[in-house]
Amino acid sequence: MSALITSTMERAANPLDIVEQIVSANDWAFDRRSESEMAAEAPGKWCDYGLYFSWSTEISAMHFTCTFDLKVPEKRRPALYELLALANERLWIGHFGMDSDDGMPLFRHSVLLRGARGASAESVEDMVDIAITECERFFPAFQFVLWGGKSPTDAMQAAMLECAGEA
Repeated sequence: MSALITSTMERAANPLDIVEQIVSANDWAFDRRSESEMAAEAPGKWCDYGLYFSWSTEISAMHFTCTFDLKVPEKRRPALYELLALANERLWIGHFGMDSDDGMPLFRHSVLLRGARGASAESVEDMVDIAITECERFFPAFQFVLWGGKSPTDAMQAAMLECAGEA
């Protein structure tokens, strides 16, 4: 079966070309490190987010990571892992994780493009928008756990309160 797949596989166009156009249009700082790697910085309500894009021509997949400008003290990492699991239960696309080296929370998502001509600008915009939206949505819960001393469950409940009306 793998011989059939490799012989008929269409190579998708490099989606980082589209990412570069979108990032430029938003006036975000970026660095196109190579044909297969790109980094950018996007402003958010709570912090600036590091956006990292990696393209693999071999498997026609783009991996995307959105990092928080937030370091997790070693003693709070178990609580944050629990919070990440609670947050992941509420996601449809992508997932939260934590970099094991520096303890930075991050959001990840990958897109397979085998057989497609390439990624559309709309799908790339949606991917970035979803990542930043989810990071913004859960950022207060991360703060409650890391600096407020709340349990992951309490932090999640406090951060997910929907306000009604205006003050």
